[in-house]
Amino acid sequence: MNTQENKKLVMEGYQLFQAGDIRALLNRYHDDAEWVGPESDYLPFAGCFHGKQGIAQFFMKLDATVQALRFEPKEIISEGDTVVVMGESSWLAKSTGISYDNPWVHVFKIRDGKVALFKGYWDTSPAEHALHPAMTGEQAGAKPLHH
Repeated sequence: MNTQENKKLVMEGYQLFQAGDIRALLNRYHDDAEWVGPESDYLPFAGCFHGKQGIAQFFMKLDATVQALRFEPKEIISEGDTVVVMGESSWLAKSTGISYDNPWVHVFKIRDGKVALFKGYWDTSPAEHALHPAMTGEQAGAKPLHH
């Protein structure tokens, strides 16, 4: 695939996510795809997920925990088999009713017309505070940070 086809694949994936069609979204991923996100001991949807089943678990955990109020890809860059997307989002923590904003960067590696690797970069702190508002700074810092 060329860079334009790779960009189209990724943008169609975002449209499927926004439409709630996770099954069709997963069809754009290889069976052995890797999903890598920031680590957090306080977010059930944080961390790494392996294969389509693992990625499906990510989306189930995400849906059980937060609701996307706004999810906007803003800029997309494609070079070779890599697509980088920068965007902004707003979320609602379902357990507390607290909303938060979170900019993000997604990096996709495409192989044979499907996503082989997804890496998401975003600050976990706003989600952690929205889901656990009673955590003080000391409690939040009690666990070692993962880098």
